[in-house]
Amino acid sequence: MGDVLAGIQATWEFDTDSVLIRFERGIRTPRLFQSLRERRVPHAALSSVTLTPGKRGTVVLRAVPRPGADPLVEAAAGQLKDGCDPYRLVLPAGREVLAEYYADELRARLGPDADEPAERFLVAAPEAPMNFKAYDGRASFDGDRISFRWFWTGASSEKWKAGDQTFPVTDLRGVEWRSPEAFEGYLRLVPRGLECPGPAGGAGPGPAGGPGTGLLTSAAPDTQPMAARPTRADQDPAAVIFGLGYGPVHESLPFAAAVLESVRRKQSAPVATATPLTGAARRDPADIAERIHHLGELHRAGLVTDDEFSAKKAQLLAEL
Repeated sequence: MGDVLAGIQATWEFDTDSVLIRFERGIRTPRLFQSLRERRVPHAALSSVTLTPGKRGTVVLRAVPRPGADPLVEAAAGQLKDGCDPYRLVLPAGREVLAEYYADELRARLGPDADEPAERFLVAAPEAPMNFKAYDGRASFDGDRISFRWFWTGASSEKWKAGDQTFPVTDLRGVEWRSPEAFEGYLRLVPRGLECPGPAGGAGPGPAGGPGTGLLTSAAPDTQPMAARPTRADQDPAAVIFGLGYGPVHESLPFAAAVLESVRRKQSAPVATATPLTGAARRDPADIAERIHHLGELHRAGLVTDDEFSAKKAQLLAEL
């Protein structure tokens, strides 16, 4: 088509095989849109196209992605508010006829599998490296590994005893994201061989039931023995928890989408023997001293046994 349709907070550019969505950087533009900047959506990634009345003299053109086509939508699991939906283009009501024309043009270009779930991601995920600050630690992702570095002011005693964590994506089978705008939000990795007991921290229903936690796993079966897993995210070393001002949507959701895409992409690669959850190397003497001091507080409070205290202290000293 080669045309451009400018709406409120976004512009859609129509090509012969895709739609390029460019988001504005205005002060009223949701920060998620500003973080994404632009997204190219192949026609093959779309399931349907709708045009409906909007609020205050507007109409809404929406392209509906196929299930499994977009890692961002899969990671969001139905938790995004309408105003943060990257597939909605809001237009003045006076442009309804023009919007209907483009809606018809897009419908004519939907593929024969539009009603079927996509077998692979067709929309690119946000690019690594990326990081964000959660309530109990800092999460980082370089494209191959996810790392959690705990904050002594927010991390639970279980996470401090486990130490900082590093997870190769080849050792993962999924990821969960519960919006920080919901109660007890978190980002939680699902390592291979670990059993997920269900929604944690009071999570609601999954994608079909509105806001809640979606378990997003790779298609490859996990043949390793299933081990127990902490029920609560604040006790799970494979999770970081959100809170007021921590893990905002525009940082944590693209992070979850990038991790999910990498897990899916590498799921067919040969998987080596599972790597144990080990603490990341720490060589800063002041940092080591701080961690030992906090460990001592946990020991004096009876949250860490004598043997656990001695073993963890030796491990920390070995990192110097």
